[in-house]
Amino acid sequence: MSLPEPLERLISVFKRFPGIGEKSARRMAFCVLQQPESFALAMAEGLIDLRRKLHPCAVCGNITDIDPCSICDDPFRDRTLVCVVESAEDLISMEQAGIYNGLYHVLGGKVSPLEDEELDPDKLQSLKQRVIDLSVQEIIIATNPRIEGDLTFFEIISYLKGTDVRISRLAYGLPVGGSIEFADRVTLHAAFESRVNLDKYPR
Repeated sequence: MSLPEPLERLISVFKRFPGIGEKSARRMAFCVLQQPESFALAMAEGLIDLRRKLHPCAVCGNITDIDPCSICDDPFRDRTLVCVVESAEDLISMEQAGIYNGLYHVLGGKVSPLEDEELDPDKLQSLKQRVIDLSVQEIIIATNPRIEGDLTFFEIISYLKGTDVRISRLAYGLPVGGSIEFADRVTLHAAFESRVNLDKYPR
């Protein structure tokens, strides 16, 4: 049995969400169909605002509707600390845990040879420039604890050669193969508190 074209189209859109298969997408589409029209309009307006009003912060790369973002603009943040994360989702997870009061630098990606993914050189260069301009004392590298995170970590410290900044990395209180965005507050706190100092340029 073929479904009406508008319903099929909405299902195909929902299937593009992470972890959503055919059945889940169909349930979501029928849920929208069963709601009043105001629900669909609010959903459409929210999606349009999401695309039109949100953009990366020009300073740190966080998702924001103002520039610079509220974190970069906060005078009470510790500007001697910069935590480097792979994505804005990782940043939000750390903010919600309430365990860190420094600045951030969002890479917007990772080093992944299998996915043919590399870091944007501009993002790395802007990180190095922030270290110099702000006289940053410590860079906390918070890449995810898997192979791609390790490769990203080494790429970062290679780019920071020539600076005197202290470099640390979150300890493996985070589960290997996991993601920061799914870590709970206790796990994140333990990882922050037990981070270790590293030689800036491992041999």
